[in-house]
Amino acid sequence: MDNEITAKEIAQHYSAMGDSVDLINAGQPEDMSDEDWANCVSQNVEHLKLMKAKDFWTNEDMTAVDKAIAAGEA
Repeated sequence: MDNEITAKEIAQHYSAMGDSVDLINAGQPEDMSDEDWANCVSQNVEHLKLMKAKDFWTNEDMTAVDKAIAAGEA
C-alpha cells in the first residue's frame, strides 16, 4: 500500500489549518463563554502544532500558522 500523500491532500490539510487560523484570529464570539472559547482555542492551537509538524509540507507559507499559534498561547 502506498502511503504517499497527494498534492490535493496537502492542499486540503493546509486549508483546514487556515480554518483554525481564521477562527483564532476572529476572536471570541459574543455568545461563547470564556471557558468554551479557551477550549476552542486550545484545540485549534493543538491542531495547528500537530499539522505543522508533518513532514509532507512543500513550499506552504506557515507564517499565519505560527502567528495564530503564538496568539492562541498568549
